[in-house]
Amino acid sequence: MGQMIEVRDLRKRYGELEVLKGVTLGVDRGEVVSIVGASGAGKTTLLQIIGTLNRADGGSVLIDGKEVLSLKDRELSKFRNEHIGFVFQFHHLLPEFTAFENVCLPGFIGGRSREEVECRARELIEMMGLRDRMTHKPAELSGGEQQRISIARALINSPSVLLADEPSGNLDSRNREEIHRLFFELRDKTGQTTVIVTHDEGLASMCDRKFTMQDGLIVSVE
Repeated sequence: MGQMIEVRDLRKRYGELEVLKGVTLGVDRGEVVSIVGASGAGKTTLLQIIGTLNRADGGSVLIDGKEVLSLKDRELSKFRNEHIGFVFQFHHLLPEFTAFENVCLPGFIGGRSREEVECRARELIEMMGLRDRMTHKPAELSGGEQQRISIARALINSPSVLLADEPSGNLDSRNREEIHRLFFELRDKTGQTTVIVTHDEGLASMCDRKFTMQDGLIVSVE
């Protein structure tokens, strides 16, 4: 099995405010874990540092055995594109492109062949149950459909890790349940390793493990 993510003694401060005070955690391959805690506990900062969107002040992050905090900017961008998929509360789809084009974009940015990217995009959109919505622009899709397209986009480069920050925070209960189920279907079908920051207790409890953060530290693991 082995660990896909290893975080050791991670520290981050903004001026006088110490946001992460020495966080250590490991996530196994194919595991779906949640990170919960009150606002301001450091959850999103931790997720951003694991996802290489933010730099730590100390500690280490290994993803699939690679120490990412030591990578230079260009190497970091390449690593992020190839190994990390992001899903945010607000889907950030580009409004002028169709669902299909939005899903393809990270693949093209990564320099993969058009044929390979388009084939994978079709597969993912079908897996999301949205085959008949491929040519629709985001404004023509419901909130739940937009979020499923953003998950497909996050998976286009077959990332080592999928990171989700409040992925269902913007959705009604029916769509929320569909999105939650999707993370576990992905794990079962593809062995996708996923880390989810959430305030949704239902989702947090469904995960293989739940890390609770408080004042910049992990205080419990269930």
